[in-house]
Amino acid sequence: MAVPAVNITIEQGTDFENVYTVTNPNGTPLDLTGYTADAKIRKYPSSTTSSSFGVGIITAAGQVIVSMANTVSGALSPGRYYYDVIITSSGSGKKTKIIDGMALVTPSVSI
Repeated sequence: MAVPAVNITIEQGTDFENVYTVTNPNGTPLDLTGYTADAKIRKYPSSTTSSSFGVGIITAAGQVIVSMANTVSGALSPGRYYYDVIITSSGSGKKTKIIDGMALVTPSVSI
């Protein structure tokens, strides 16, 4: 199964939040009870340094909420980055990438 590519824009020095819904093959929301999630952003996929997004899960709705505080986005240099979101089943340990894409960090003048 191909991972959906979702490109995002993060305004430097501001708070960012995006909600992704994980679905079953029949289109219904996947129950995320017993799952954890992780999301990172890197300048290049092979970069050794990364910044983490805050991640929350609304289990019954199959939603993963990805956020970044203004202090974290303020530390990013403007430009293009790569990011992804991975969920992990606590029971089996299986990791599944649910979203990836490019992140454009735009400069802010008022910070």
